[in-house]
Amino acid sequence: MEPDKDLHPDTDDLPLRANTNHILVRHYVLNLAVHIDRQVISGSVVLFLEPCPVDGTNSEKDDNEIVRPIQAGGHFTLVLDCCDIDVFKVEEVDVSSLSSMPDLQSGSSSETSAVPSWSLKSAAFVQNVISMPSSQWKQKHQLYLLSSHAPGVQDGSSLHFYRDQWSVQVRKIGISSPLEFPRALRICYETKPSGGSVRWTKDQDNRVCVYTAGSPINNRALFPCQEPPVALSTWQATIRAPCDCLVLMSGEEETPPINDEDTRFLIWNYYVTMPMPASTFTLAVGHWQQVTAEIPLESGEGIFCSHGDYPCRFTQWSARSQRAIPHRVFGPVSLLQKAQAVLKLLPGCLAAAYTVLGVHPFPRLDVLIVPAGFSSLGMASPHIIFLSQSVLNAGSSGSGENDLSLCGSRICHEIAHSWFGLVIGAKDWTEEWISEGFATYLEDIIWAEARKLSSEEAREDSDLKALLRWRRLSDELKNSEEELQILRPNMESTGQVTESGSSMVKHALNPDKAFMQVHYLKGYFLLRFLASRVGEQQFITFLRLFVKKYHGQLILSQVGLHYKRLLLVTSEQLVMLLELLLEEEELSEEAMDALQRAYNLQRQDAEVRHRWCELVVKHTHTKAYGDVEHFLVHDQAMGVYLYGELMVQEEPQQQALASRCLSLVREEMDQSARRVVEEMVL
Repeated sequence: MEPDKDLHPDTDDLPLRANTNHILVRHYVLNLAVHIDRQVISGSVVLFLEPCPVDGTNSEKDDNEIVRPIQAGGHFTLVLDCCDIDVFKVEEVDVSSLSSMPDLQSGSSSETSAVPSWSLKSAAFVQNVISMPSSQWKQKHQLYLLSSHAPGVQDGSSLHFYRDQWSVQVRKIGISSPLEFPRALRICYETKPSGGSVRWTKDQDNRVCVYTAGSPINNRALFPCQEPPVALSTWQATIRAPCDCLVLMSGEEETPPINDEDTRFLIWNYYVTMPMPASTFTLAVGHWQQVTAEIPLESGEGIFCSHGDYPCRFTQWSARSQRAIPHRVFGPVSLLQKAQAVLKLLPGCLAAAYTVLGVHPFPRLDVLIVPAGFSSLGMASPHIIFLSQSVLNAGSSGSGENDLSLCGSRICHEIAHSWFGLVIGAKDWTEEWISEGFATYLEDIIWAEARKLSSEEAREDSDLKALLRWRRLSDELKNSEEELQILRPNMESTGQVTESGSSMVKHALNPDKAFMQVHYLKGYFLLRFLASRVGEQQFITFLRLFVKKYHGQLILSQVGLHYKRLLLVTSEQLVMLLELLLEEEELSEEAMDALQRAYNLQRQDAEVRHRWCELVVKHTHTKAYGDVEHFLVHDQAMGVYLYGELMVQEEPQQQALASRCLSLVREEMDQSARRVVEEMVL
């Protein structure tokens, strides 16, 4: 039977089925194997569960909402968010043999006497492990790991599970409430090659790789989990992969792999001690290599924490003086030379972020240059950033610092997410502006700090970017559906969920929304306006205080609302020039040739090349069609709507160019991007 039958999603709404108001996953232990040949990931995940208080403190129900029974028929059902996964078995883990361990025998046994005594011991054991203080996190994780290897319960009672499009539902006969439900479950499963959360593709060296694709459906096609952001959990993972592969993951230590019994494989272990939403779990497996430096790299007051108990860096004296955390850069062999720019920029960007925002929330950072089909310029997760190859410098000579502008500003944007988006998250996914608006605003400030610009230079740089963003926002507001432009689409019901804790993410599955910038830009302009009213330095001081108060927590909008020195023309100036030229009805072939020669446009960064390609398409400058094809193939993160411009001209050569480019990259494109482009071209 399907839970929450009152939820009827529109075609582009994402259902969050997990009944987080009844029971919460507090820890995941994943034991997975990566099968490059079959393009699947198989194994198991063990979930350690804790029932919620009877008063439903996790819910924000309307006063008129009717509180319904947990499940019709008197049976309690655990609902997990899940899709595109083959579940083979769900079993209760028998941790009763571990319950006699010293210091773990003092748990409560207040559950109903109808539950077997071994089950009471298991429940008390799991509850005691969950309740261990953060100072004992190593012992805590060891106990979780030992428990995950325990056998399944053999008492004759079995767990029944049912799969639908968006969830897996688990029930045990005779169990009528979360308090009686098993506290440790093992789910054995296998992902699918086409799963929405797991992107199988080839890197720039034509070698197979896989990485978690992130939104819109997050990790529910990687492992069954609770997707609502209120379901904060820790995790640890063991990943078995071919020995010639690198495994990168959101984790707190750079752990060297260990040998598997099968010498063709290595085993990688990662863990996280800070409770975070399951959507922040990130995994990447491929044949990447670490970028090594060609040149030497440059190397408070008390804080009251309001979050739950975990080893918090904001309270560690050593972290308070760490301007640049340890960092590494990985990429395919063919891009290692270009990726030197990322390695060169990281120390300065990290130090600048520290200067602006204070203590780094995470102790280390890996950066991975992802395959060409990655559908955005970057994505930040705990301890790891995915970067598109489009941000790498074009390799032009003589452009100096300007050649690094797009790369540097994007790195700063993703680093800013460590504070806004990760250590402080939105309680309701529809309020993505809390993450993206802050990161967009802060990227300018951090990038200016990294370049050591004077106040006047930083202001000029910021004003020019604001003008470009205003033009982009104005264009998007005129050419997109109004309902997709709203920062809080759920209006007054933002943050509210059903009695069970499930909800909908408005428009999350709409393919157009994935490429819209309105939440970035409206949020950015709101913050820029506030800064203009109080002064930028005072506003930055406020942000530092805000981070100190709300780190480790989920917030809603009302919480936040209450409480280039360059030798040549900058890339922003070139973008502005090209945007103004796009407003001209006619440009001669001679003018286009002169423009290309004067500014060497095909060698500029991706923002400039994007505007140049738009100009080429508008004025049918056939000599530069090769530039358009190169952009669509190698800068997929930015080229989606360029296909539409090629088609709308109704010029046969341009339409043929669009079809040819789509055929070249279709197999490696992000699914949402491919669907949008195919609607334009086919």
